[in-house]
Amino acid sequence: MPDEDRTTPATTPGTATAPLETAQAQLSSAVEILGYDEGLHQMLATPRREMNVAVPLRRDDGSIELFRGYRVQHNISRGPGKGGLRYSAGVDVDEVRALAMWMTWKCAVVDVPYGGAKGGVTIDPANYSTTELERVTRRYTSEIMPIIGPERDIMAPDIGTNEQTMAWVMDTYSVNMGYTVTAVTTGKPLTVGGSLGRATATSRGVVHAAAAALAEAGVQLDEVSAAVQGFGKVGSHAARFLHDAGTKVVAVSDEHGGIQSSDGLDVPALLEHVARGGRVPEFEGGSPVSNSELLALDVDVLVPAAVEGVLDAEAAARVKARWVVEGANGPTTTEGDRILAERGIVVVPDILANAGGVIVSYFEWVQANQAYWWTEQEIAERLEQRMAASFAAVSTVSRRESITLRDAALIIGVRRVAEAHQIRGLYP
Repeated sequence: MPDEDRTTPATTPGTATAPLETAQAQLSSAVEILGYDEGLHQMLATPRREMNVAVPLRRDDGSIELFRGYRVQHNISRGPGKGGLRYSAGVDVDEVRALAMWMTWKCAVVDVPYGGAKGGVTIDPANYSTTELERVTRRYTSEIMPIIGPERDIMAPDIGTNEQTMAWVMDTYSVNMGYTVTAVTTGKPLTVGGSLGRATATSRGVVHAAAAALAEAGVQLDEVSAAVQGFGKVGSHAARFLHDAGTKVVAVSDEHGGIQSSDGLDVPALLEHVARGGRVPEFEGGSPVSNSELLALDVDVLVPAAVEGVLDAEAAARVKARWVVEGANGPTTTEGDRILAERGIVVVPDILANAGGVIVSYFEWVQANQAYWWTEQEIAERLEQRMAASFAAVSTVSRRESITLRDAALIIGVRRVAEAHQIRGLYP
């Protein structure tokens, strides 16, 4: 969620644009710039494979509930599918299709040998026990087993899931195969084949992307202020890394609301407060701010790290930040993106900014296949190098073609996938 990119929902009014509509519009823009014909456009727009499954659960009290489960493999021309598993009561197949498409371009932009995939189950994990969530996970995994595997489709955590979920997926798959297959998931606990640095990789990637964008304007992280919407695994760690780099983090929020302080928040203390079970708005080190208000604060850097569609036309018109660094998947609608560009606000797009998670997931998969584990320093250095090289490539295209960073990233990602399609050819 995102995705490799694990984020926390944040409620913001006026977010009606469906993620799939935004994803398709972005692809259409890239296809037009690249001059591809309609046949290739349709191949790039259409998921390669989808599975829709029933997921029954026997609850702890003996009653039975039924959920819907989805797995969408958008594209596998550059390698096996790769993407998170989302547990959310509102998830549907169109949302999963959009997220899988974004994963395709994301993997291509940072040049990891994966295609894009995504999964979802229509369950709110907050309403179920650990044992119930384990049963749901194992049943979902068993239902989609024909299309997953370390050479087919590799899952990772996303909204509502975590490293324990990935351990259950890995164990279910392994039991059915008759031997341990650690590479079937990433984002697992270290004790069962996880990688050092994976838990915070998306957040570190966001901060690397922010630093690179600022550096192009001759600005450093310790010279700016920031606001972070979403305080899950992406937003919370991003806020911490920004704080550690000297950035004045003046506001953060979660799904319950937010807090702000013009002097800068004590992010370590806030993290301790949340770790003890507290909510962000209950923290005593700031004054209240809503999720909608946070987007319009007078800061240098805005990090939307919650869910899709929060920066729609109305919200984009109120943004005062000079840079928007997308920690979530699809936080900006097509119209919102147009307005931000017209206003001269630099948007570091999700398929680049939050790609740290899939990069280190790739490292975890490589380590699992080799049964050889890297040090945390090696992983951190390789992540920083990959993010820096990817940003430089996107920035170069952006300047050369006089287009936004989003269009440049999409052009790179879509072109790499299209070239793989064309080189492989069509199976008769």
